[in-house]
Amino acid sequence: AGLILAGGEGRRFGGPKAFARLPDRRTFLEACCETLVDAGARPVAATLPPGAVADGIPGFRPMPLPGLGLDMLGSLRWGLRHLISEAEWTAVIMLPVDHPLIAPDTIVTLVKVEAPVVIPTFAGKHGHPIRLSRDVAEAIAREKIGGATVREVLGAIGGVDVAVDDAGVIANCNTPRALREAIKLVNSEF
Repeated sequence: AGLILAGGEGRRFGGPKAFARLPDRRTFLEACCETLVDAGARPVAATLPPGAVADGIPGFRPMPLPGLGLDMLGSLRWGLRHLISEAEWTAVIMLPVDHPLIAPDTIVTLVKVEAPVVIPTFAGKHGHPIRLSRDVAEAIAREKIGGATVREVLGAIGGVDVAVDDAGVIANCNTPRALREAIKLVNSEF
């Protein structure tokens, strides 16, 4: 399964990052969804700001959040609560929408690693997306793991680091300037 965390207001970006555009005109949400689908993730869902509409994206299910102000952990729990009702997946890739430059091969690599939590690294730095086993996803959704942030929750579980050859995992596009720098970092063809 794939879960795109895209429910933030995007204050530093000037609007919701889900609908920010890459130089090729795709939205961050479209790019993340395309990457997950190309990597074989099924189902693919995304948390979105309340009332947001994301039509016309193939292979994707929107999950608008119940209200503004949910932090990343709240958004993750909301999304996982909806996904765990589907029995066909054994792991979920958690992809923040501000990481739209990930290569599908990176996701395939992470999915192959059998561990409760799998975290990609590039040049010694931790990044995204993060692979969660179904057991961990269910425990997070049901609030059975303590912590006030995603980092604290995942730290309580511990993760396996996997080095990947994809600068996109550390390319956090949370401002327009960061997007420009990220595109240079991944040497993208935009």
